[in-house]
Amino acid sequence: MHSLKILHMYPAMLDLYGDSGNVEILGYRCKKRGISLEVFKHDLGDRETDFTDYDIIYLGGGADFEQQLLADDLLCLKDKIRAAYENGTYFLMICGGYQLMGQYYKDSNGKKIPGLGLFDYYTAASTNKRCRCIGNIVVETELDGEKYKVIGFENHGGQTTNVSSPFGTVLAGNGNEFESKTEGYCEKNVTATYLHGPLLSKNPKLADHIISYCMTRKLGEKYTPAEMDDRLENECRSLLFKRLIG
Repeated sequence: MHSLKILHMYPAMLDLYGDSGNVEILGYRCKKRGISLEVFKHDLGDRETDFTDYDIIYLGGGADFEQQLLADDLLCLKDKIRAAYENGTYFLMICGGYQLMGQYYKDSNGKKIPGLGLFDYYTAASTNKRCRCIGNIVVETELDGEKYKVIGFENHGGQTTNVSSPFGTVLAGNGNEFESKTEGYCEKNVTATYLHGPLLSKNPKLADHIISYCMTRKLGEKYTPAEMDDRLENECRSLLFKRLIG
């Protein structure tokens, strides 16, 4: 049996709207293909983690308070995390996790929280705490050369700018900024997005895209996941798309 390793970072602190469910979904879809997904945790204060030892690094969403607590801890790990990114480890980051990997996050009180600086984007929240991007969102992205609609739930005051490579085009909802045309950030081994839900429960093809990337990297040859019965997921997606984009 093949195996993959995922590092779930700060699971007790970054878990808004069921974001930890993304790890469970990856594990389930791996198991159906005869792949064992080993889940490891990185907690506040850990200093011995070798980030290059993992196939996937996952950060969920967190509020301003959690981000402030984690910022200094992450900065101590900057070089190790960058080494994993440059080595090809897949990064999946949701909301607060997405923001923390940029240059900085400025909260609604004007406090500037330094990011890891892994990417060029930065985020600033409105000083009006009621001014938030909130609601269901649909984004069209490209996975393995095919267009795919991704659906989720966004709730963020932060406005992320200077995004050179967005995750996708907004069809309904806001995205990186109020009434933005783009959402998230992505590279070959990075998916960063504001979509909660959890993200992968509504978007099985995205989960399989991550699995395919990691297995191809591990085996050194193209890996295509076997088909699964996603009728229930697809029926749910069709209904939501009908409601949101017609």
